[in-house]
Amino acid sequence: MNHSIAQQHDGFPGRWIGGIALLLAPLLLLAGVLLRSPFHFFFPDQLRAYQEHPSLMFWSYSTFNAGILLLWPAVLTVVRMIHQTTPVLAKWAGYFVIFGLFARTFHAGVDHLAYQMVRIQGLDTATQTVADSYGAFHIFSILSLAILLGWIVLAIAAYRSKTLGLIRSIALALMSALPLGVLKGTTTFSIIAVAGLCIALMPLGIQVLRDGPNPPARNVLLSIVLGTVLIGVFYFIGQAG
Repeated sequence: MNHSIAQQHDGFPGRWIGGIALLLAPLLLLAGVLLRSPFHFFFPDQLRAYQEHPSLMFWSYSTFNAGILLLWPAVLTVVRMIHQTTPVLAKWAGYFVIFGLFARTFHAGVDHLAYQMVRIQGLDTATQTVADSYGAFHIFSILSLAILLGWIVLAIAAYRSKTLGLIRSIALALMSALPLGVLKGTTTFSIIAVAGLCIALMPLGIQVLRDGPNPPARNVLLSIVLGTVLIGVFYFIGQAG
């Protein structure tokens, strides 16, 4: 790359958050899809899996959704790098992918409610309710195409800007094969898509973190302490809400 990565990430979200997100988001998504890989793809089987293996399915969907959450700073970091040489494509790729992440976050909320129905009202009632309401229109439905096309546009932009080479750009584009919608289990395409994301983004995360000065140890320790406290505060406020 022609531009210093450190200079590219002086602004938001920053080199450290961006680099860590590039590393963690693909790993969390991979953990999520692998944990639920033993179970069939369609929603009745996902609901049954939750009834029989609630802890396993909780961690599967939790790690997957944490990965989706961390993808926004990861994607924004990639977009900022692409923007140095290919600004128009960078903007459109960022719009598509990040709006697609909003849609996946909405799907996560529906998944959570469906699993609580299994726990509170039983498997049969939950399955029937999901079946009767499946396909109902919501505002996030219009973003389905963005979920699919965003990663392809981002991959093209990454290749044209020389942010990624050909192989890693193709690997990034494979994310368009990740199934979308509510209560989706794991398929071969899911594993291929997320493995491609790992190949594309994780080496970039290492490069982002390495390129630039290391902060003083005191600042690192202070950041860890403050981050831990904030996570605890957010957790307890969330539980109270």
